[in-house]
Amino acid sequence: MEPEKSEKWVNTIDIDIGGTFTDCFVRFEGKTVFSKAYTTPYNLSIGFMRALEDAARKLGVSVRELLSKTDIIRYSTTIAMNRLIERKGPRLGLITTEGFEDLILVGKGSQWQDGLKVREKAALPLVSKPEPLIPRKLIVGVRERIDCLGNVVIPLDEEDVRKKVRYLVNQGVRGIVVSLLWSFVNPVHELRIREIVYEEYPEFYAGNVSVVLSHEVLPKIGEYPRTMAAILNAYLHRSMREELTSLYNELRKRGYRRPLRIVHNTGGIGDLFTTTAIRTYNSGPIAGLIGSLYIAKELYGIENVIATDMGGTSFDIGLVIGGKLPVYAWEPVIDRWLIGLSYLESKSIGAGGGSIAWIHPIYKKLEVGPQSAGSFPGPACYDRGGEEPTVTDADLVLGYLNPDYYFGGRTKLNVEKARKAIEEKIAKPLGVDVIEAAYMIKEVVDGNMGGAIIRETALRGYDPKEFALFAYGGAGPTHVCGYAKHVRPRSIVVFGFSPVFCAFGSSVLDFVHFYEKSLRLYVREPGIEHRFVLETEKFNETVMELQENSLKELKAEGIDIETYPPTFSLELDMRFTQQIHVVRALSPRMFVKTQDDVKAIYEAFVQQYAAQHGPLSIDPHGGVVIEGFLLKAVVPLPKLKLPAHPKRGKNPPPSAFKGERFAYFKEEGGFRKVPCYQWDLLEAGNEIEGPSIIEGEYSTLVLPPGKMLKVDEYLNILIEDV
Repeated sequence: MEPEKSEKWVNTIDIDIGGTFTDCFVRFEGKTVFSKAYTTPYNLSIGFMRALEDAARKLGVSVRELLSKTDIIRYSTTIAMNRLIERKGPRLGLITTEGFEDLILVGKGSQWQDGLKVREKAALPLVSKPEPLIPRKLIVGVRERIDCLGNVVIPLDEEDVRKKVRYLVNQGVRGIVVSLLWSFVNPVHELRIREIVYEEYPEFYAGNVSVVLSHEVLPKIGEYPRTMAAILNAYLHRSMREELTSLYNELRKRGYRRPLRIVHNTGGIGDLFTTTAIRTYNSGPIAGLIGSLYIAKELYGIENVIATDMGGTSFDIGLVIGGKLPVYAWEPVIDRWLIGLSYLESKSIGAGGGSIAWIHPIYKKLEVGPQSAGSFPGPACYDRGGEEPTVTDADLVLGYLNPDYYFGGRTKLNVEKARKAIEEKIAKPLGVDVIEAAYMIKEVVDGNMGGAIIRETALRGYDPKEFALFAYGGAGPTHVCGYAKHVRPRSIVVFGFSPVFCAFGSSVLDFVHFYEKSLRLYVREPGIEHRFVLETEKFNETVMELQENSLKELKAEGIDIETYPPTFSLELDMRFTQQIHVVRALSPRMFVKTQDDVKAIYEAFVQQYAAQHGPLSIDPHGGVVIEGFLLKAVVPLPKLKLPAHPKRGKNPPPSAFKGERFAYFKEEGGFRKVPCYQWDLLEAGNEIEGPSIIEGEYSTLVLPPGKMLKVDEYLNILIEDV
């Protein structure tokens, strides 16, 4: 394998499976094409292969030829998210330290509102805790105890373990999670329990029942988030392994001979057979975020970006701040559960083209989402039996979408079905006409998305006016001007490959792995003298251990680390000893040798602390302690260089003009005729004033009055005020 730039690495396939569409971005023998197919939730590989077949057709080659000449396939999936939403994981059992059997049921005090929508948080007394993924009767405690220093206080009672394992197996569990107190300091008891399981039931070793150890999933302090990370990993592992192994076998049958690489929520990729299931959670939106960072840096030199992805099911938001991507530093939430796993930060709300409009039964107000019609049956206008009005139905009724050119003309939209659904479910209950109801749906979903952006920017101390807004996803260009008016960003950028932007983002990913460990080391004693007391030997041993773990995993993924050594960066979770706020700071030193090295680490922490909490929050005489380590290992892969095109005239070529049609713009008094253009025929330097509509194969850009678009040299569209 040759991860660095090489002429051999020219053929790549990147697939992103969303809730409604499966997107494909292909580079093959100097050509770049993209395609989409409807996601097939009953078997994700079907939608995968359909998207691949369409890409091969555009290239003029067979699928077998395409796959046999492809050097790498990178795949991001919603398997993890779907299984959690549907609660379709296996029956699991939990073995924990005796006396702590109710840990995941009690949780943490703040957990009550984690993962709730803003509306639900406002009515917290009416909200219930989520049903546990493992019921209480399948949680058992075993006699053992290890203290915080790793000393065995109570030896493991092996006979008690055998008894509890037999009980769980007799209850029909298909996976066993082992999470003991302080196992991340000394895992000897967790390791021995796994050995006992295999001694009692040798057939489990073949994978019939998975045994997941918490210290292997997350070697960090905090028994609740560590236990939940292990449970979620076990819950997702079996379905992910079956789905991806089936897909990989299908690819091999069709001629693919390379490893299948899986997109991780670290912002990188890993091997199919070494990927931890929980690392695939939210991987698609993260790929889009990496794509945004790449374009911001490589094409525009922009440091602050709001990346927005409006697809068929959800609206995802990520930030690029100062040219960097924020990482969840402490206990992010997956579904309704806190976990301690670090991954790139991205937020999602239920707002997409398939989001269902409905009337709140109590407040009698119009709501949009989070429920989605998906791809089957889909919006009412798909004419597949769906009867619920969606955002796509509203866009069609308002004239924004061409019923004869949706999905490149392969899907004909039924305007009457859309009107009927909106009329019966929205217009009549609200006492308005169909057009007004459709416009209300558009305004509500635009407001929801704009509000979500405000929460992620202004309410966190960032001024959205200092950010560029990138809009992508199949529905993003249609609604970007609608939700951007609530944000008023510095600029708006839309891409020719917006409909498959997350798949494009996957194409610029490197091998990236995170390695974490909790270890408390004092950096500086409290007091006026400022004495540095860091135990440099322990610090260096911990970093060395994490680096060795990374090298082992990279070798297992087939990377020649002697020829292509990874680059490392180190971040430290630190706090003042008399304060509770933990801050993650980039360490200026990988290893510590002198007092100057320790001082540099201390100063980096103080600077980061002041940036997050303000300079007045710094305790100048307080001690400083390291709570944890995060090592990032990166092996770079070659990147697609987007070509620059010579600028033409301001007027689009005559071949790009498709005619006129009526579309609704309230600021213009209602429906009016607007010009329509073919997106892929626009040229660099073209300028178009709104109102107008730009139609692509998989996406439509709606340009309202008062806006102008300019096509830049990369054929991206910049939207400005007239």
